Amino acid sequence: MQSPPELFEPAVLDELRTRMEGRSTPLFLDYDGTLTPIVDDPAEARLDPAMHAALEQLAARHTVALVSGRDLQALQAFVGLESVYYAGSHGFEIVGPGGVHRCNEEAEAGLDALAAAAEELDDALAAAEGTLLERKRFALAVHYRNTPEDQVERVRAAVDGVLERHPQLRCGPGKCVFELQPDVAWDKGRAVLWLLEALSLNNGDTLPIYIGDDWTDEHAFRALEGRGVGIFVGEPDRATAADYRLADVAAVRQFFEQML
Repeated sequence: MQSPPELFEPAVLDELRTRMEGRSTPLFLDYDGTLTPIVDDPAEARLDPAMHAALEQLAARHTVALVSGRDLQALQAFVGLESVYYAGSHGFEIVGPGGVHRCNEEAEAGLDALAAAAEELDDALAAAEGTLLERKRFALAVHYRNTPEDQVERVRAAVDGVLERHPQLRCGPGKCVFELQPDVAWDKGRAVLWLLEALSLNNGDTLPIYIGDDWTDEHAFRALEGRGVGIFVGEPDRATAADYRLADVAAVRQFFEQML
């Protein structure tokens, strides 16, 4: 497996600057692991003040959209900026300046199944140490980062059982999380393409940039192949469709500073 080139290598950064020259560069950004480090308790993933200030300054010069698995309202509460677009629950719900709004009607049909799944998993995993259920409007995240390794298979089996009983749902991969979502044709990549169209940015004068670190961000990297730029955060442990790589959250903020 070949890792994408490090963005801050001089020749690589010069290459990207050449691609950006004379074009608008809307930024699409994952949240956890990209704008803030991954933490044991998802409720504690707060933006560093310096990162918050960088985002605010970026949004004054570029179109900025947050594309996250986080629930829309939680994402808005964490970021707290009215100048950016928010695509919560992997883009199932999108809002932003100028009255932009999209709610996936197909996904709404799966809400009852998600509610039932939450009850079933709450019972099934009551004795699983360190497991955390995070209920979102369009998803149910089963976090097992703090679960002993010998209990992870038990968590996986409980999730598989729920999926068998509720075929309206699917499970997406993630970092120490099983995430149940409505089984509809929608993901972060489709959300990014929808925003580009809705904001009249789907043209040759635009170079969209997507930055993310998770499996779910691969949908966006692939959606932008041939029309934009994908930047992976961290050291990939899998094949990735990203064009470049940044080492960590601190390097992401350093890249933002280059764009101000």
